[in-house]
Amino acid sequence: MSQDPVFVKRAFGAIADRYVLTNHVLSGGVDVLWRRRVARLVREKAPEAFETGGNGKLVRRRILDLATGSGDLAAEILRTVPDAEVIGADFCAPMLTHARKRGLKQLVVADGMRLPFNSGTFDAVTVAYGLRNMASWPDALWEMRRVLRPGGLLAVLDFSIPTREPLRTPYRWYLHRVLPAVAGWLTGQKEAYTYLSDSIERFPSGEAMLSLLRDCGYEAPEWIPLWGGISSVYLGRQVEAA
Repeated sequence: MSQDPVFVKRAFGAIADRYVLTNHVLSGGVDVLWRRRVARLVREKAPEAFETGGNGKLVRRRILDLATGSGDLAAEILRTVPDAEVIGADFCAPMLTHARKRGLKQLVVADGMRLPFNSGTFDAVTVAYGLRNMASWPDALWEMRRVLRPGGLLAVLDFSIPTREPLRTPYRWYLHRVLPAVAGWLTGQKEAYTYLSDSIERFPSGEAMLSLLRDCGYEAPEWIPLWGGISSVYLGRQVEAA
């Protein structure tokens, strides 16, 4: 499945000024808790700082927050893992303007399909609500895996469709009827949020995402449903060095 990167970049550029407010309104503020969960998982599961050169000097953990947008997750990771070096990357420059206002200093305009980093650079790569918008999900996952060092952690946070009633039917009604109308009123860009609803339906979730992670070479993928599966965290690891 491919997305239209031209449309995605234009849509996110148009809603950048009200993106954070709209997210909080549409989720009732729960998106903040979901990002905190990811930050804690990174702290607990990403490889630790390591000694280099035999001189006792520790190298800080390096974390890439891809599709960082307004920097919500990157800022939360910095708060939760204060000794880490966190770099935020996004292909939509107007979104990074808002990330800078959060005090994030290491920001890069970069396409998730062609990252400007050497292989094996990061101990963890995170992406919150961004993989779904990339031109090719498998190609993006392979590129994230490339920049992870052996044993490095991938953490994907995104919306998913609950698998069980009674939540599944009302959630889908909210997703396609309420969400675009409210977000369109807040941002003046209803088209962008109609796209959002449709993209959530198309995006692989649950076991389908675990299968995709395995196909892209990640070891021991995990699925953590949040709030009944409205949102999900997926974890995977780069293959350990032999």
